[in-house]
Parts: sequence; C-alpha cells; structure tokens
Amino acid sequence: MTIKETWIAYIHDLQDRICTVLEEADGTAKFIEDAWERPEGGGGKTRVIANGAVFEKGGVNTSIVFGEVTEAMRTQLKIDGHSWFACGLSLVIHPSNPFVPTVHCNYRMFELYNEAGEVMDRWFGGGTDLTPYYLFEEDAKHFHQTYKDACDKFDLNFYPSFKETCDNYFVNFHRNNERRGIGGIFYDYQRPDENRDVDFWVGLAKSCGNAFMQAYIPIVNKRKDMPYTEANKHWQEIRRGRYVEFNLVHDRGTLFGLKTNGRIESILMSLPPTVRFEYNYQPIAGSKEDELLQACLHPRDWLSIVTEEEKLAWAKASNSC
Repeated sequence: MTIKETWIAYIHDLQDRICTVLEEADGTAKFIEDAWERPEGGGGKTRVIANGAVFEKGGVNTSIVFGEVTEAMRTQLKIDGHSWFACGLSLVIHPSNPFVPTVHCNYRMFELYNEAGEVMDRWFGGGTDLTPYYLFEEDAKHFHQTYKDACDKFDLNFYPSFKETCDNYFVNFHRNNERRGIGGIFYDYQRPDENRDVDFWVGLAKSCGNAFMQAYIPIVNKRKDMPYTEANKHWQEIRRGRYVEFNLVHDRGTLFGLKTNGRIESILMSLPPTVRFEYNYQPIAGSKEDELLQACLHPRDWLSIVTEEEKLAWAKASNSC
C-alpha cells in the first residue's frame, strides 16, 4: 500500500477500536454514524454518542479531504502549492459526571502537491490532552506516563518536547494564559527527512493513537460512578465555557476546517452540550474548584509528583533492605 492508503486504513481502524471501548465504558449508549461528502473533494465519517450513562456528548470523527489551494488558505493558513490532501481522526468526549475529565485526541497527515500532482510537502501532527474539572493527581500522572511510554519508544526527547508544546498550545491567552486543562502531548509539522522517514512518523502516530485507550478508559472507569452535586455540575459548565472559548478563538484545527469549507456539524462537534458564561466568576479560594484552576495557570511536571502513599511504600521498601 502507499503511504496515503496505509494512513487511511489505520485512521479508520483506530476509529472503530476507540468507539468500541467507549461504548463498553458507557454501558448503554451507542455511536451513531453520519457519513458525509465534501463538495470540493472527499468526505468523512462522523460518529456521535449522546445522553449515555457516562458520556453526555462525544464524537469520534475521521475525514479524508482534498482540494485546490485557495487564496484564503494561502493568506490565512500560509499554505502554498496547487492542491492538498488531509486525513485524520479527531475526537472529543464530554462526560456527564464532573469527576470524569473531558478528553481530546487528534492525529493527522497533510500533503501538498504541485501542478503535476507531485508531493511538495508532507507533515504529521497530533496529540491527546486531558481537561479535568476536578484535579486527581494520580489520574494526571497515569495519563502523562502512558504518553511518555508511547513516545519513548521512538525518542526519549519526544515526551518532554511534545508536553511543552501541548502546555503552550492549549492556552486561553485572553484569560491571562490560563491552560485549558492539564495537558498531554501535542506535535505539528513533523516532516520526514534523511534521519526519520515517513514510516517513522506513521509509527509514532500509531503508538500515540493506540495509547488513547490505555490513557483514558481507566480514568473513566475509576471516576464514572462517583456521586456529585449540582454545585459540581455548575463548576463543570463554567469550565466547559473556557473549553468553548479556546476552540472558537485559538484552535488551528477549527480554523482550518472553517477556512476550507469543512463540515460545520463535524467541526463544532467538539463543543459541549451545556456551558455557563457567568460574569467574573471566581471559585472560592482554597476550594477543590480553585485547586483545579490553579493547576491550569501554570504547566506542571506531573511525573515528578510523589504521593504520600508512594513515599510510605518507598520507605517501607527501604526499611526492609
């Protein structure tokens, strides 16, 4: 198979596997597929889950789109060439329970062609990040460790580099540089070269894409049955408002879709079903809500955190030597 065929096959397989594990975690709701076509070229499969026992709204989308480079793309997206191709998977899951975090995941390949149809440029991008509403440090550690393991198979420098990129990308700059969540990994414009060929970058994307299930599902299963109050739900909707702000103001994927006449329903699938925008809302200092907000103000090295349980376990192990 060609690189393009290999990538398309993987993206569709990943969509199938992710939808299966999410349905199993929910226990009641099923994904509904909406296959669509783009008049300018290509199409995709939007799969939506809603009103489940666990997931209030979510989507796992794949798209294979192509077309000619427009003046808007040249001007606003800084893309030059004759035509282009893009294929990827994008998902956002919004759980009902405020103690279960929202998650975002995206892996894609982009190709640019000259008038003869020859590849002028090819790059890969993607990542996965977590947006909790209440902070559980063990969840953050698990999430980050999973992606560190996935990246370490290819280069030990990838995780710290991709984490920093993620921390500095998912930011509401207009909100005093407030992060959307507790981060994860994010990379973009990774091009094959003489040291790392196209198979290398496809392999990395597969490793990170496959890690989604291990990184997220255990957290869902651990938190989905925790009791919560209306106050917890209120805070969740406040934070969802910040999620909406980022996606509509800063997110490059959303802006790319809008500038290339993408399918609006699929692009805006990432938005949560209910949000709150309350004037100058501030959580009570020292509260669990404020703890989460403080965690979003500055990036943290989650893997350096040591819990009291870990300290006791290490002390016990040391004493037994």
